[in-house]
Amino acid sequence: MTEEQARIPFLTGHGISKSFGNVRALQNVNIEIRETEILAIVGDNGAGKSTLTKILTGICQPDQGDLSVAGERTRIGSPLKARELGIGVVLQDLALVDCRDVASNLFLGCEPTRWGIFVNRQQMRREAERVLGQLEVHVPSVATEVRWLSGGQRQGVAIGRVMLRRHRVVFMDEPTAALGVKESRRVLDLILRLKSAGAGVAIISHDMQHVFSVADRILVLRQGKVVGERDRTSTTPQEIVEMIVGAHVL
Repeated sequence: MTEEQARIPFLTGHGISKSFGNVRALQNVNIEIRETEILAIVGDNGAGKSTLTKILTGICQPDQGDLSVAGERTRIGSPLKARELGIGVVLQDLALVDCRDVASNLFLGCEPTRWGIFVNRQQMRREAERVLGQLEVHVPSVATEVRWLSGGQRQGVAIGRVMLRRHRVVFMDEPTAALGVKESRRVLDLILRLKSAGAGVAIISHDMQHVFSVADRILVLRQGKVVGERDRTSTTPQEIVEMIVGAHVL
C-alpha cells in the first residue's frame, strides 16, 4: 500500500444522526477511518461513542447520514455485512466462550472443515498458533480453555480473531478496561501490531494516557456531536479533556 492509498479513508460516515425516542444520541457526525492508522474516539458517558460504533459495525442503523466503504456508498445492515466488508469489532465483553479452547474461540462461527463435513481441528490449532505467534500472545496452549486465561491473554485471543479474519478496520471498545498496568501495556502493543499488519483501528477509551500512547488521531464527541478532531502530535491531554467537558466553550 502506497502512502497516498493509506491516506484514503477506508470507512467514512457523513452526517450520521440517531435518536432513541426523544434522546438525540448522534447529531450530524462525520468520521473517517483509514487503514494503517489508529483513531481514538473519546467523550464522556452519553457522548454517543457506543452508538456511533454500533452504526459503523452494523449493530444498529442511522436515522440519517451516509456510509461509504473503500470509496463506495453502502448500507451496513448487520454485523455479518460489516464482516463481509472487512469491518470487525472487539466488544468490551470480548464475546469469548469460556468453556471452549483458544483455537475454537479464534474460529468461532467460521470453522474450517474437511470434505465439508468434519471440523478440521488440526488446521484450527495450526492457524491459531500462527496468529498468536504473530501477535506475540503467549498462552499455555491453543487447546487451553479460555476460562483459565488472564485478562490480557483473553484480549489477545479476541484481537487474534479479528486478525485471523483479515479485517481492514477494527473497532475496540475500552480494550484496557479492568486490566492492570502490565496487561494494559501488552494490549496496547497488540493494537500497534494490528496497525503494523495494515489494519485501521478505532479505539474507544477514557484513559488519556493510553490514547496518547497509541493514537494517530483523536475524535472528540460531546452530547452526540463532534466537537473537535486533532492529530495526536498537535494537541495535549489537557486540550482533549477540555473539549470532552466543554471547557473550551466557556
